[in-house]
Amino acid sequence: MSTAKIKLSVLDQSPVRKGVSARRAIEETTLLAQETERLGYHRFWVSEHHNTTSLAGSTPEILIAHLANHTKTLRIGSGGIMLPNHSALKVAESFRLLEIMHPGRIDLGMGRAPGTDRITASMLNPSNNFSEQDFVVQLQDLHNYLHDSPEEGTIQTKIKAIPIAETVPQQWLLSSSGQSALFASHFGMGFSFAHFINPHGGPQAVQYYREHFKPSIDLPKPEENVAFFVFCSEDEEKVKQQEALMSYRFLQLEKGGGLTSVGWEDIKNVTYNFAEQERINANKPRMIYGTPDVIKEKLTKLALDYDVNELMAVTITEHFEDRIKSYQLLADLFL
Repeated sequence: MSTAKIKLSVLDQSPVRKGVSARRAIEETTLLAQETERLGYHRFWVSEHHNTTSLAGSTPEILIAHLANHTKTLRIGSGGIMLPNHSALKVAESFRLLEIMHPGRIDLGMGRAPGTDRITASMLNPSNNFSEQDFVVQLQDLHNYLHDSPEEGTIQTKIKAIPIAETVPQQWLLSSSGQSALFASHFGMGFSFAHFINPHGGPQAVQYYREHFKPSIDLPKPEENVAFFVFCSEDEEKVKQQEALMSYRFLQLEKGGGLTSVGWEDIKNVTYNFAEQERINANKPRMIYGTPDVIKEKLTKLALDYDVNELMAVTITEHFEDRIKSYQLLADLFL
């Protein structure tokens, strides 16, 4: 695969940096969308997280409307809507309205995980049984609502998702395992593998999706991408610091203490025991960090390993200007 064919996209989590407000985090997401549009990025997805003060993106459908209003050509979407937190009808109506306002630019990326802890998830949707079968039913119901094609004999024959739209948002399933590859191929949706969550088994999941894909009314052939944590800088010391900060964040999550916003000065003297160092080493493949020459080699290999032509970058930095610069350097390498 030629690097000239690689499309770059963004998955943004609206990180709340140390010392700034959630309002500023959303402003930075907006500025990043505008800059990556200027640079030629293909799509810009925003995430759904709950019960954490370090990420501001709790309601992607609202943020998508805002970002689409502040951009012109960039595809804007969710990465993702955590479907078990919502009713299929509500998701269909939200994204139909987005599609009407911005036809041909909206992506509906969906995940099966709650995007939070189990207790919070049960508060978001008290009827959530975390059931795989329920998820499959939701996907079928969503398809029926988006296409006004209720199954005969069901209550859906009495319900329409409004407003009625002439076009349908592009639908994607997000996954950090192979399970959703089966669902995405069965329903004829796009498939996005979260390498930044699980760096193992991704190429096999994408291959399974591609081999078992069933064309749908929305997508005639398979479409896939892979998302990864990336940071690119010409300053090797800055690369080391950002990698250390992300390693610290991973440990925070794994210890169940929740994420807090920290800077280099907060963690530069932290020491780790053997078990913690083992976890840091295990998490390193989730991150593609380095100077431009290193990044180009690593990302080219990643695209070849997955056999995809779209790479989706997730970048969290201590300083916003470093986040912007990283995306600019990536564009210089591939766009």
